[in-house]
Amino acid sequence: MPRRARIAVPGIPWHIIQRGNNRSTCFHAPKDYRCYLATLREQAEKHGCSIHAYVLMTNHVHLLLTPVREDSAALLMKHLGQRYVQYFNRSYRRTGTLWEGRFRSCLARDPQYVLGCYRYIELNPVRAGMVRHPGEYLWSSYHANARGVCDPLITPHEDYRRLGRSDTERRASYEELFVSRLDPEIVAGIRRAANRRGKPVRGQRPLLRVPPP
Repeated sequence: MPRRARIAVPGIPWHIIQRGNNRSTCFHAPKDYRCYLATLREQAEKHGCSIHAYVLMTNHVHLLLTPVREDSAALLMKHLGQRYVQYFNRSYRRTGTLWEGRFRSCLARDPQYVLGCYRYIELNPVRAGMVRHPGEYLWSSYHANARGVCDPLITPHEDYRRLGRSDTERRASYEELFVSRLDPEIVAGIRRAANRRGKPVRGQRPLLRVPPP
């Protein structure tokens, strides 16, 4: 049975989740994280995707990005996955797949949902009990979005830019969002949307579809 095509809307953010096969480890050492991020930047530029937020966990990845074309995100994930698997297999003398089939994704149109995804993604290490604050975790976009650390991978989304009139105001407002706990209903809603595998969240109309990568 053919796989259902994903809904793709140029200019609308995607929340993407890609897990290791059978939840296996995808990153063993700092060089692995650095390789993934360098490849992500290369492929994002090549295929026309703006990366707004990310977190690399030991066995899965979260991305928030906006594609410029209907096939941009699918092509990014296809080539990113292939390039990183080649590196990983060569580095650890292994063969076979690394990722769990198709990546999960959903569209994010509502500003509250977009900023909720920012927070959901960067709070992953906190929910996992790895750190007490997102600023303590090295492999995420929190340092760029909240503290202004230079990260050439990150392009602020328009909803992030509305947090203030200057970079300083935006970072302060963004960091303030992490003082309070992310609403459990928002967490549940983001998880439900991601599990819909490419369908729009409630209230969003499907506009374009691309074939599965």
